[in-house]
Amino acid sequence: MRLGLALGYGGEPIENVLPIVERAEQIGVDSVWSVEEYGPDAVSVLGYLAARTERIKLGTAIMQIPARTPAATAMTAMTLDVLSAGRFHLGLGLSVPWIVEGWHGQPYDKPLRRTREYVDIVRQAVANSSRVAHDGQLYQVPYRGPGSSGQARPVKADMKPLRPHIPLYLGAIGPQNVALAGEIADGWLAGMYAPEHEAALTRPLDEGMARAGRTTDDVKICPILYVARADTAEEGRDRLRPLFAHLIGAVGAGARNTYFDIACHMGYEGPAHTIRERFAEGRKAEAVTAVPDTLLDEVALTGPLPAIIDRILAWKDSRVDTLILLDRDIELLEAAQAAL
Repeated sequence: MRLGLALGYGGEPIENVLPIVERAEQIGVDSVWSVEEYGPDAVSVLGYLAARTERIKLGTAIMQIPARTPAATAMTAMTLDVLSAGRFHLGLGLSVPWIVEGWHGQPYDKPLRRTREYVDIVRQAVANSSRVAHDGQLYQVPYRGPGSSGQARPVKADMKPLRPHIPLYLGAIGPQNVALAGEIADGWLAGMYAPEHEAALTRPLDEGMARAGRTTDDVKICPILYVARADTAEEGRDRLRPLFAHLIGAVGAGARNTYFDIACHMGYEGPAHTIRERFAEGRKAEAVTAVPDTLLDEVALTGPLPAIIDRILAWKDSRVDTLILLDRDIELLEAAQAAL
């Protein structure tokens, strides 16, 4: 099992971010991943880090599919791969409806179809072996529909890619999306993952791999873990409890909460319903207190440093390829890398 670092980059001065990335590379951390919501983008910081590092892999977790055309994503991926001398990993995901529609002004519809078609176009463009052509339900390349000039023709990227296949990871939570990752992606960026529940959590992934005739070696499992180092386990849990209460309890109109579903699949159906009910009633403080200690202990890293390292070691026998820590604690990172 390898170790990764998620930046949680919030647009602060890069001198606050660079030291931990440089130290991560020095001690042998495998990869660093940038995130993207509705502030800083996931791409710009990696262009900077490509120039300041030599060995550590650089990934996006995630670039939002609705934010860019497939061709724009392919151009970005090829450029970052050249700038990093072949160290780039392309992590893609749909994000959530309120960001897609409220920030990007795009419909959150047909997510599985949209992801499948998008990945196909990106891969064609990156391969650069022929002109890109895709006639799908949601994407037509070249476009010949209403409002078109009628002059479109297939196009091939005007650059030679460093690699014709850039590793492509999908951020997926719901079972159908996870199955799609198993079918078409090189890796799965997982949320709320725990070794104790691995068989249930990977069942959709395995179903997708089986449909495509793939094996477990074809899809890397890469969970992103929240970290709360503290003097006591309880103090660490309490820092993360509000976040997980929101993840499990918040439900938008007409939307399904896949984090709630995962909690139920992991055996926390009773607490999950309690959290959701209290959220719906506006009793958010009570929803926070309903988040079980055992759930936090399984899906996050909390408490004193020795306890966190012991917990990381418990992941070594899992199917996880890269354990990605969302944290900036250099001492913790050094201890974790040494333990692995």
